[in-house]
Amino acid sequence: MPLTGRDDSYAPADFAERVLPSGLTGRLDRDRLNTVTHYSLGTLWGTAYGVAAAKGLRGQRAVNTVFATVFAGDVLLNTALGLYQPSTWTIKDWAIDILDKYVQAQATGLAFDRLLDPAR
Repeated sequence: MPLTGRDDSYAPADFAERVLPSGLTGRLDRDRLNTVTHYSLGTLWGTAYGVAAAKGLRGQRAVNTVFATVFAGDVLLNTALGLYQPSTWTIKDWAIDILDKYVQAQATGLAFDRLLDPAR
């Protein structure tokens, strides 16, 4: 399920446990797994932006292309894994999930273009 206003989302940990069964049971271990997975997935979004930049995309064109590709993949993969049920999401659920991840994509693009772009 998308984040839908929950500050304590364990979606990253749920994903990690589904693809790499960890056997973690304690709250602290699950919190750590959630944090590591959250940042790892963010790194993958950044890598996708870097690949787009290497292919010549920059700015909003790159942000929008990467967002559309990665967001669609996120929803499809998590649905296939049984972690998301988008057919049950409300318009608000969709809007919050899209907005949350689009803001992340914008921040990734800004950070790359202003700070990390090797072509600058």
